[in-house]
Amino acid sequence: MLDQLSEEEQIRARQREQRRRQMQLEKRKQMQRREAIRKRLPYVAGAILVLFIVIAGMSIFHSVTREKERAESIEDTNEVSNAGVQIPQSIADAEINSAAESILEESGKKTQKTYSATATEDTTEIGEDIISKHALLIDLDTDRIVAQKDARSRINPASMTKILTVLVAAEHVQDLNDTFIMTLDITDYGYINDCSSVGFEEGEVVTIRDLFYGTILPSGADAAVGLATYVAGDQEAFVAMMNDKLKELGLSETAHMTNCVGIYDVEHYCTVYDMAMILEAAIDNELCREVLSAHTYTTSRTSQHSEGITISNWFLRRIEDKDTGGEVVCGKTGYVVQSGNCAASYGIDASGKGFICVTANANSSWRCIYDHVALYKQFATN
Repeated sequence: MLDQLSEEEQIRARQREQRRRQMQLEKRKQMQRREAIRKRLPYVAGAILVLFIVIAGMSIFHSVTREKERAESIEDTNEVSNAGVQIPQSIADAEINSAAESILEESGKKTQKTYSATATEDTTEIGEDIISKHALLIDLDTDRIVAQKDARSRINPASMTKILTVLVAAEHVQDLNDTFIMTLDITDYGYINDCSSVGFEEGEVVTIRDLFYGTILPSGADAAVGLATYVAGDQEAFVAMMNDKLKELGLSETAHMTNCVGIYDVEHYCTVYDMAMILEAAIDNELCREVLSAHTYTTSRTSQHSEGITISNWFLRRIEDKDTGGEVVCGKTGYVVQSGNCAASYGIDASGKGFICVTANANSSWRCIYDHVALYKQFATN
């Protein structure tokens, strides 16, 4: 058949056949190389493992040697000091303290501030002029309960729960500019449970910063569950972290959470005193304080919301022009039928002195606000 082709066509046919053979040869070589690598791979992996063990062992050996030398150095210092040489004790103390701090840092342990407030003989029992059935005002400078009304009875914290949500999240989030993809389960959660929502949509890519502000300002269930899922993988695991935080704050005997949103559950409870301690811990956290004090915020631009979503903290916007004798800096409201209208706020008087106010079971959102105004005006300014 090749004889029937023209000379030029015969040349092209031979060239194609040559290229085909070269490709087959190269393919066989590749297969041979892969097979050789596959056979050597266990040996290479073993060598790497041995090398890693050797390096790790050397590192541990050097670390132990350094600590031993350091301990001997401290011991020698104390011996010289005891022998009469005038070496300031502060030097040895500083060395020991530095070693202790290093150990604490390496083990991940931190000294936790204790949050508590105490009633004194000067504490006022609030009367019927405050409509909310539960109320508490605390002087943060002295940790004194200035005024109270049934402050230790169990309530459902409703959306005040989200103060604890952002506090726990803030202690675990590293990058506020990181992103999270909203899922249908998350966006539907608020609608199914008749909760407030930011308005994020399924598949929307939002920043973690958006989730923080969305959890507090409009009390968005979509943002809160998204934040919990980002931090812990799912809401159930995050709620376990919330209850661990309550234990850390010394509140676990009177407070327990079953969700990160504030949906009513008989096992979801605390007292207004507990909520005051949670808010105090939150305002000591720079990120939480920033979020809780924001009056408005616009979320990032996304394909679903090209201009972002502008959200507001209506408690702060409604109380900002009221005469409290100072300024209400942070605030978070809540409502479920079982606890009525409630709110937790942080305010300062004209001198800059700080107070925390928590109320529950008012008969309207405006009544709740006016109870906070009255408590600040009546007790914080005195």
